[in-house]
This record gives sequence, structure tokens and C-alpha cells, in this order.
Amino acid sequence: MRSKSTAVLSSLLAIGAAMATSACGGGKTEAAGGTGGCDTSKGTLVIGVIAPMSGKLSAIGLGIRNSVQLAVDQANATCAVKGYQLKMDAQDDEANPDKGAAAAQRFADDANVVGIVGSYNSGVARAIQPKIASTKLVQISPGNTDPALTRGAEYATAPKRQYDNYFRVVGTDDLQGPFNARYLVGGEGMKRIAIVTDGKAVAENMATEFAKEAEKLGGTIVGREKVNENDSDFSSVLTKIKSLKPDAIFTGTDYSIGGPLAKQAKDLGLNVPMSGNDGLFDAQFIALGGRDGDIAASVGAPIDKLSTGAAFVEAYKKRNFAEGYGGFGAFAYDAANVIVSSIGKVTANGAWTGAPEQRTALVKEVQEYSTDQGANGVVGFDEYGDSKNKLFTVYKVTNGAWKDVESSQFEAK
Repeated sequence: MRSKSTAVLSSLLAIGAAMATSACGGGKTEAAGGTGGCDTSKGTLVIGVIAPMSGKLSAIGLGIRNSVQLAVDQANATCAVKGYQLKMDAQDDEANPDKGAAAAQRFADDANVVGIVGSYNSGVARAIQPKIASTKLVQISPGNTDPALTRGAEYATAPKRQYDNYFRVVGTDDLQGPFNARYLVGGEGMKRIAIVTDGKAVAENMATEFAKEAEKLGGTIVGREKVNENDSDFSSVLTKIKSLKPDAIFTGTDYSIGGPLAKQAKDLGLNVPMSGNDGLFDAQFIALGGRDGDIAASVGAPIDKLSTGAAFVEAYKKRNFAEGYGGFGAFAYDAANVIVSSIGKVTANGAWTGAPEQRTALVKEVQEYSTDQGANGVVGFDEYGDSKNKLFTVYKVTNGAWKDVESSQFEAK
């Protein structure tokens, strides 16, 4: 097994060494939500959050919510938006596209809402985008990985920007899938791979991109099966896969399916690694049945090993939230800070009214935003609204916990 994480992260630490406090409001620590002596005479501006805060993915959604709250509190404590107090309004989409779209429409209709952090699920984002496109309300996702959301259905051959008010701070499936394959096939030598997806578009895209890269590296896809997101018994699919004698199983699902799938595979005597995407990278995957040797490729680097990320972790822990920040909290924190910085620039030129031209100006500020001081290091957007940060990490379950084994910037080959 090879490991690049130490060298890559050391480089990142060197870049960020002088910035450890900047990601958390210049090192100031003040009471949560307090505005101190800030002038808030111009009123209150709202940052909306749309994420799954109940149901199977609540561990992710609650971490997103709390991380945005942290960013808002820090902004208020440092008077980041002169004349205004910021407020967070978090809406639970339950990973349901209709509920996400309804929440987005309500935010778009409210002139005091300056931006949305969300959604987590790409399927929810597809429902939100056309709802708010005409309003020019900024949307920055901390978790969407479907490349079609930014570059269209022909993203690989004829990319075209879909919505100029939509951005994301995470890498996409057409990078994440190949990154996983390079480790599993190229690094671990797993040549015979079976694929299991839950039928969702994002899972299918991820699996397809994984398969293309795996085959390019000399691997063979011995079978490709689908399960339903509401299934609990995977024995028929796993029995079929067992007969194919794979070296590993790649699953394009989240932890709510991946964990039980891994457990039932073991129960059937199918003792091969389960490998998946960022949806697996959560403690709940292990709690639900993930085993030592199982693998997940996820966006970004281990957040507590980046100097700016460590500052976020420390601030988050000091707040004593009931829930952890999860795999996407730091991305939500960065997304919220993009909105905070951008709205500060727009309101410096006049009071916020929520008029279309102001929202358009805010979109422009977000597009031009660039820093290497985010919790995840580089935060900025290309011409499609995709993240300029192409850093990914492979994690392996080791002694019952996730351990990072390889991190690097994705490079096309």
C-alpha cells in the first residue's frame, strides 16, 4: 500500500502556517452570536441553510448547519458586515428535492436573505437551481458532487455553465471516482471490481467515472448491480456478486446503505473491501457495519491536519455543539464565509435592499472570491462555478475508525 498523505499535507501545512488564526476571525474568541460593540443599525441579513437535518443523513446535515452558525457568529463578533447583524435560517430538506426547492423559493422571496449554503444532495440541488435562477440568489453547495450541476449533461465533452448564481466548494464525481480507482486498482492492486449503486443520478455518475478509470488502469468490472435506497435486505444482490469472485466492491451510495451492505457482505462470507465515495466517509458507516479494510475517497484533506482547518476544529469544539461537524461541516463553513465576505463588499457601496441588481452584484463578488485561507485551504471558483480546490483523500477503516492513507491534488491523465 502506498501513502502520499504525509508529504502532501506537510506542503499544505507550510503554505498555511501563518494563517492558522485567520480562518476563525483573526484569532478573536467571543461569545456565540454576540455582536459586541458592532453597529447593527441597518438591520439583519440572513444566510439560509438547506440540508438534511433529520432522517438517515442527519449526521451530515446537522454538521453543515452548526458550521454555518459558527461562521455567522464569528462574523457578528468581528463586525464583518458593517452596519448589519447576520442571522442563520436553517431549513431541513430531509434529502427531499421538493422540500429543498420549497425552502429555496421561500429564501428567494425574502429580500433579507443574501445567500444559501446548500444543498448537500445533488438531487435536491437539481430541484433548487431552476427555482431561484431568475432571482439571482447566491447558492453555494458544501456537498454537491454531480458535475452536470455546473457544466451540464455533456460535462465531459461540451461543458456549459448552467446557472451563474450556483457555486460549490467541493470537487466533483468525474474527479472523485477516478481518484478512488487510482488508489483501489493502481495502489491496492484490486483488479476485479463489482459495482453496487442505489440508482440515484449522482451514484450512477460516480460509478461510471470510477469504472472508466479502473478499466484504463487494467481493472475489470465483473458486475454492476442496483439496490433501492429503502432496501434493508441485500442478500440477493450480494449472493450474485459473491459468485463473481471480485477483489473489491465499489458502492456509489451513502453510509445509510453502504454500512448495512458491508455488514451483510461479511455475513455472507464475502470478505473483500467495500470502497466508495464521500457519502461513506462518516462514522455512521462504521457504526452501521463498515469493517476494517473498507475504503472511502472523499473531498478535501483531513481537516484537523491543515493549519487553517485545525483552527476551524478548535473553534467548533469550543462552541460545544451537540453534534460533530461531520464530513462536510468545514466546507459549509467556507461557503458561509464566502457569502459573508462578498455581502460585506456589496453593502459597502450602499444599504442592502435585495434588489435584483444587488443580488447580481453579489453573484459577481462570489465569482471573484479567492483565498488560500479557508478551512480547507484554497477556496475559489472556476468559470463554471466549480471549486478550484481539487484535493482528495483516501481513507481506510483501521481498528474501527477512519484513517487517512493518501491525499493529493487530482491531475487529469
